[in-house]
Amino acid sequence: QVQLVESGGGLVQAGGSLRLSCAASGRTGSTRLMGWFRQAPGKEREFAASITMSGNIIYYGDSVKGRFTISRDNAKNTVYLQMNSLKPEDTAVYYCNADLPEAKRYWGQGTQVTVSS
Repeated sequence: QVQLVESGGGLVQAGGSLRLSCAASGRTGSTRLMGWFRQAPGKEREFAASITMSGNIIYYGDSVKGRFTISRDNAKNTVYLQMNSLKPEDTAVYYCNADLPEAKRYWGQGTQVTVSS
């Protein structure tokens, strides 16, 4: 089992920045990658970014590419999402995920990000 705790969400004006953190605990040694999804009201959960725990392979969703940056600190078992140039359409609950072998995926409880126009 892996436990994930997100933090850093909040209310920000359009054009502003926020940094989300996701701290992992438990079976972290087996984690292959960690990432972020987001879900706006009435919409499906959308992929935002992911990073492998070894090899530094990074992917971004098209809607955040060029504005968001994912990074990791393996010593702290923490993944970050730096969000710049935020737009009202970035408003969503942001969920951290951890992927382990055998297609096991764990989720955090989510953190709300609200961008006002």
